[in-house]
Amino acid sequence: MIETIFLALGLVLIVEGLVYALAPSLVEQLLAALQSLTEEQRRMVGLVSIALGVILVWCAKSLGA
Repeated sequence: MIETIFLALGLVLIVEGLVYALAPSLVEQLLAALQSLTEEQRRMVGLVSIALGVILVWCAKSLGA
């Protein structure tokens, strides 16, 4: 179980690092776009992200990961 958590955190850090390393200006544009959203809209984006993440983890576990 703990190894799965470490694997997931490692993959998240790799993807985040790639975004910052390869497209730092895109990150700035994304942050500006997020600032234009209301707090409720940002909260909804977060909840949808959580739901998609749970679905992806469930699918991976169902496939035998």
